[in-house]
Amino acid sequence: MKLWDNDLRDTGTGLGKTITLGLQHTFTMFGATILVPIILSDFGMNPSVALFMAGVCTLLFHLLTKGGVPIFLGSSFAFIAPIIAAASAYGLESALGGIVVAGLLYILLAVLVYFLGAKKIVGWFPPIVTGCVIMVIGLGLAPVAIDMASTGGGEAINGTSWLLALMSFVIVLIVSVFFKGFAKALPVLIGIIVSYAIAALLTLSGIVELIDFAAVKDAAWFGLPEFTLAKFEARAIMLVAPVAVCTMVEHIGDVMAIGAITNRDFVKKPGLHRTLLGDGIGTALSAMFGGPANTTYSENTGVLALTRKFDPTIMRIAAVFAILLGLCPKLGALISTIPTAIIGGISIVLFGMIASIGARTLVDNKVNFHKARNLIIAAVILVLGIGGAAVPFAIGSVDFNIEGMALAAIVGIILNQVLPGKEEYTKAE
Repeated sequence: MKLWDNDLRDTGTGLGKTITLGLQHTFTMFGATILVPIILSDFGMNPSVALFMAGVCTLLFHLLTKGGVPIFLGSSFAFIAPIIAAASAYGLESALGGIVVAGLLYILLAVLVYFLGAKKIVGWFPPIVTGCVIMVIGLGLAPVAIDMASTGGGEAINGTSWLLALMSFVIVLIVSVFFKGFAKALPVLIGIIVSYAIAALLTLSGIVELIDFAAVKDAAWFGLPEFTLAKFEARAIMLVAPVAVCTMVEHIGDVMAIGAITNRDFVKKPGLHRTLLGDGIGTALSAMFGGPANTTYSENTGVLALTRKFDPTIMRIAAVFAILLGLCPKLGALISTIPTAIIGGISIVLFGMIASIGARTLVDNKVNFHKARNLIIAAVILVLGIGGAAVPFAIGSVDFNIEGMALAAIVGIILNQVLPGKEEYTKAE
């Protein structure tokens, strides 16, 4: 058995270009990765810890998956609400303990998949379900992109948020369509650098203040993150851990989405049990030392679809950059000054690319939409996933919601199993 099995390796790209591609993925994941700890900062979660653990856990994921899956693990938004509830009642340390247990549930499912076989799990995700779920992943993130583009994630920056977003969007468009050679593979990085340079020039010239450099001046060049050790409180665990039911379904959908983009069957090789194991151990390890839960990042998946550069080595380089940013507060502070609207403009492209891959999955597999069953399955998945539907559940005294992509996937799986004619979903009328 090979320890390392990377058939996506790009031997034609030199080290310098590969490092540059990795830096592009670092810029892409940065905003969302630090946003979760920023939201939870009142409870003591630290952005530097989140960055450091994202890098470490991504490298661990690649080790456990034989280095063959181009995935970056960043901060999960799905756990924010239960963390707030648990941290408010029992403290951040106890909430972190709940995340650790959630990671262990991933490991339990990985063991079940290993012994029962991934084929049974994959059978629940035919193209009609997979394609629509991938579309939901992209379209479900559309409001996030629009919010970042229109208001910079909060208050509009001097009324210029859309102008910044449009600028970054146009630069990405120009690079992707008109550039040649290696530059064509760097639309996100070029879009961010050029847009940021223009915003910085406008700020320093006094025309309009778009960037606040104060945090960069005050930050130290080097410093270990302020780790927080998890504690285990049964009531906090019951508040946080059940969310894993939803995020495990999301994980399967994300892995299939990346497989569709790269034209690889990652469920078979290196195996769904390995990707679940990597995500679960990464989540547990991150929370053990004060970081948020991890998830496979759709932002980086969008970059894969846009650039067609699939070598997992690039993700590992991005992980190293994330670790360095966690150890260098000044660099982290500099990147955090990038106006959110710039990332929003780029995200319009990235999230739209994911949705487009879902549509391509339906077309490539010749899903027959003349059949009522396929129309119904697609309609329900799209409306539930994009419309914000949430179904409340209770386990003992613990209440939680199954919502978004997880709810859409579960309902789509059930409909595909109970509606007649699933063996003929690609046949013409």
